[in-house]
Amino acid sequence: MSDSPAPLADPHLVFDAAEGRRDLVILGSTGSIGTQAIDLVLRNPDRFRVTGLSAAGGRVALLAEQARQLKVRTVAVAAPDAVPALREALREQYGAGEPLPEILAGPDAATQLAGSDCHTVLNGITGSIGLAPTLAALEAGRTLALANKESLIVGGPLVKALAKPGQIIPVDSEHAALFQALAAGTRADVRKLVVTASGGPFRGRTKSELANVTREQALAHPTWAMGPVITINSATLVNKGLEVIEAHLLYDIPFDRIEVVVHPQSYVHSMVEFTDGSTLAQVTPPDMRGPIAIGLGWPERVPDAAPAFDWSKASTWEFFPLDNDAFPSVGLARHVGTLGGTAPAVFNAANEECVDAFLAGQLPFNGIMDTVTAVVSEHGTPPTGTSLTVADVLEAETWARARARELSAKATAEARA
Repeated sequence: MSDSPAPLADPHLVFDAAEGRRDLVILGSTGSIGTQAIDLVLRNPDRFRVTGLSAAGGRVALLAEQARQLKVRTVAVAAPDAVPALREALREQYGAGEPLPEILAGPDAATQLAGSDCHTVLNGITGSIGLAPTLAALEAGRTLALANKESLIVGGPLVKALAKPGQIIPVDSEHAALFQALAAGTRADVRKLVVTASGGPFRGRTKSELANVTREQALAHPTWAMGPVITINSATLVNKGLEVIEAHLLYDIPFDRIEVVVHPQSYVHSMVEFTDGSTLAQVTPPDMRGPIAIGLGWPERVPDAAPAFDWSKASTWEFFPLDNDAFPSVGLARHVGTLGGTAPAVFNAANEECVDAFLAGQLPFNGIMDTVTAVVSEHGTPPTGTSLTVADVLEAETWARARARELSAKATAEARA
């Protein structure tokens, strides 16, 4: 391992560590990650100050309330037609004569904000649209607290080319856990990474038993409260497949040394097995504020960021092997991760389209992975030996989305015939 390239995320290296209060930009502020990050900031005003917020534009009242609470300089929305409602909501929140924050609007607004003057950018956007802001934050020299795994999945080589050692701090609970456990040893000491999965709402079901599950059942996650796309990805375990690719890219560990194990209680967020036989686990009750605090504050910890365990109470922790037949997403993710190039982007884009189709009642649950597999197969092996560009990623995603929609529509028509 000594000749391997430096990992993107290394707890022993901290990019531009700063003393005192850190200025933050929060992308995706009205989503699950963003709202929890703001809760953390409001409870720690001596440690953090938010200078900018971005959101899609569907919850302008909440965005305006956040802007006032945090006294931000800039607010960004992806939807230009949301600006009038946002400006009105800001006027309602701010006092008479009090200056309103600057408003950025349009598909590049979050990217522009990500490159603005601050210490840390928290990318909590959902989906591959987070790639451009990720690249902008890295290019501007900001510390990147990365919750948007898709940007790393689809643009791995692009991210690796820009990121300086220690510049990325992972915010996913699994990768924040690995990040902390890896602090206990050197890279040469690592035998394997063990990524835990709750198993989602359908743990223990066979593939045939999953054929007729409903949207409501798939959205009923047993341990985590998340947005609909991530929740469905957890039900199919696509989320875990993406995390395997992410772990490979973040820590430069080969795929055959990254294992997935089902842990229904979601107390152990991931583990690192070392060459001497020791395994270190990072453990907390399910709460994303802990990983967010690591992303925003590392190498310092934020006191009382999230609840701790009450060790005076008995509890049972279970671990099960992954059922690859019922949940083939992890194996397919390993395949596209090994292929590299635009294959991960095709996998992710096709899945996003299929999740939308499932949520709209246009595709059965098993049809999500069946369709994604078909799209990946049609894409074939991406060219090797060439430098990946943003244009390559966008072109591959556009094709994958269109093809996934075609196959989903075909499956719907055949089911109704």
